[in-house]
Amino acid sequence: MLKNEMFHRYRFATRAKARFAVMQYIEVFYNRQRLHSTLGYRTPAAVHAEWRERVALAA
Repeated sequence: MLKNEMFHRYRFATRAKARFAVMQYIEVFYNRQRLHSTLGYRTPAAVHAEWRERVALAA
């Protein structure tokens, strides 16, 4: 999925630049903007925030 959505046919000058681009894609787009059907069409960040809130209330 990562290859098809972001980096298909893209060449990086160094491995460090490739690692940074992948990390940025995951943190900025995949976790915060992309909706996931298995999460009820919510973002992973939203699900995680909801989970943290429930844990804090239970403590």
